[in-house]
Amino acid sequence: MKKAGFLILFFITISLFGQQEPNLTKYKTTIQKLDALLTYTQSLLDKEEYSRLIIASQKGIALSKNHYKYLSTFYLRQGIAYEFSNNQYKKALVNYENSWKYAHKVRHIENQTSSLMRLNYIYYSLNETQKGKELIETIKKVLDTTKSNYVHAVLYGSLGEYYLNTSEYENFIGYQLKAINYKKRLDKSEANTENIGVSYCQIASAYVKMKQFDKAIEYLNESKPYIKTSPYVSAFSCNYLLQCYAAKKQPDSIKKYYNLIYTFPTAKDSLFLNLSFANQSMSKYHADEGQIHKAYYYAKKAVLFGQKSTDEEILMEANTIMGRVLYEKGDYKNAIRTLKEASKNALNYDKEFFVIINQKLSQSYAALGLWKDAFYYKEIYSRYNDEMMQESAKQSIANAEARYQNKTKQQKIKNLSAENTIKNIQINDARKQHFYLISGLVLVFIIGLLLFRQNQNRKKTNKKLQLLNQELDEANKIKARFFGILNHDLRSPISNLIHFLHLQKENPELIDEETALRMQAKIISGAENLLSSMEDILLWSKGQMENFKPHFKKIPAEDIFEDTKKHFSAIENIEISFENPESIILNTDENYLKTIIRNLTGNAVKALDKTENPKIIWKAWQENNQTYLAITDNGPGESLEKFKALYDDSQVIGIKSGLGLHLIRDLATAINCKIEVSSKPDFGTTFTILFNT
Repeated sequence: MKKAGFLILFFITISLFGQQEPNLTKYKTTIQKLDALLTYTQSLLDKEEYSRLIIASQKGIALSKNHYKYLSTFYLRQGIAYEFSNNQYKKALVNYENSWKYAHKVRHIENQTSSLMRLNYIYYSLNETQKGKELIETIKKVLDTTKSNYVHAVLYGSLGEYYLNTSEYENFIGYQLKAINYKKRLDKSEANTENIGVSYCQIASAYVKMKQFDKAIEYLNESKPYIKTSPYVSAFSCNYLLQCYAAKKQPDSIKKYYNLIYTFPTAKDSLFLNLSFANQSMSKYHADEGQIHKAYYYAKKAVLFGQKSTDEEILMEANTIMGRVLYEKGDYKNAIRTLKEASKNALNYDKEFFVIINQKLSQSYAALGLWKDAFYYKEIYSRYNDEMMQESAKQSIANAEARYQNKTKQQKIKNLSAENTIKNIQINDARKQHFYLISGLVLVFIIGLLLFRQNQNRKKTNKKLQLLNQELDEANKIKARFFGILNHDLRSPISNLIHFLHLQKENPELIDEETALRMQAKIISGAENLLSSMEDILLWSKGQMENFKPHFKKIPAEDIFEDTKKHFSAIENIEISFENPESIILNTDENYLKTIIRNLTGNAVKALDKTENPKIIWKAWQENNQTYLAITDNGPGESLEKFKALYDDSQVIGIKSGLGLHLIRDLATAINCKIEVSSKPDFGTTFTILFNT
């Protein structure tokens, strides 16, 4: 924000008194009347009564005619009235140009100087870039032809402000330090002292732009003795201190200067301008800290006060901050709208803000996927950002400061040559160190990248090994299941055959011819059923080797019972019956269910080994929309502890100690069934299969 330096109007000529409008009829000569009007308009200027000043100055202009000195003064004062009355810059411009013209004709040095100073600001405010450049050349010519300390103090300050506007900080600091030296040679009036403080604040603002915040704080502290009587300039100084401490991330100082700004009693326009600037700093600080909601809160206040100030530049800056916050909130459309509003005159006001605006516009369009627009604003951002980088790379700011700072630093001028030689050596050494540092960093980066890639490859290899281990573990589990199925489904039929064959071989005298024929038929039938069962089991096992998963389909319970009847056809001493009065249809995997039923039937056969009149009953029925299969034997029964393997994974198992129950449990779980067991000593055992619908 460059507003501070333009709003302090004159150094010396203000006199604090006021009076009523003079009665011109009592004065005899035109000169007497003009002098009375001059005194009166000065009084109105002191009291900032701009509307009355416009009317009174117009009377003076009409009365002056060929009196160019007076004419120049009245045009100057009317221009001031228009400028500070709702920023009527175009009307002010006409008056300042006329004031300069007539002051030049009569060589009125003070009016010439004041007109040039105000024109410099008006051309800047109206974006009259070419006229501004021409005016600077005129100012330089005036400086070359005058010995007036006053002219040098004012116009060197104007030159400095011009280069501040164009971000040429080296020229700005040089001319501003010259202006300070000349101001210190003038009288010690309050206005002049205050302007010395303003100049120090402006130098601080340049260091803020260059992000040299400690240097900026140094100059702001230098300005304090000169501005302590001016609440207006003190408010601007606090704003720059707030900006510095926000950049340095010192919360206590940030809070102190933000609250202090609200305490200065200034005019409305300057109050709103200062408040907008302060809230901009707070919004940027919280945005940098990632506190977007707080940043948005202060950005809204900055825009509001910027609008109330009626100052285009401060509003442009506030909209830029708001655009950035909206972008970081993800509100890209509103961010674009706000940033475009800010960009209208941003380049003429502040190149840095113009760069930020185009950067955020590019990022906002990119976030919306509008790549053409994003590339367009990216190009603008890159071009002007490069210019700023080149400007900031200049190294002679320190020389300008050393040459003009004050008398205590004048002696340093003699040592500049030696210092420059040392600095060049230091720069060369620094460049070498920079090169070695970059080379080292590149090497570290390459090593880090190789280690990272090696680590990634190791992780990938470990993942593959884990997958292979999981697959191997699953294959082992499947193998164990199939061995269990083969053991339980084939062991019983084979043992029956072996029993018959041993009986026939070892005790042939116990078998008559009729019994021998019947047993032979049983052996043949049992062997055929065994072969069929083996073929059935082996084909199913082969199909399940890779993925042990069920395949559901509709199966009559009667088909399952028939298969079981054939499988155990060699059992003679046990009555096996099947009950299916409702002709139940099951939705399940046929092979899984067959394996479960064979295992349960085989277990029941073993349990009835020493039971008189042994019986096994299979039943199928439905109840309350639930399908059930149950096997009941009239064996000796067991305690529930014997069936623990049916529920507990931690049970130690073997071929004869629970493998069948584990197998039944796993297969039942796979086809969404639940196995319940009920057993009472001397009353038998019942296993019930519940099918989930």
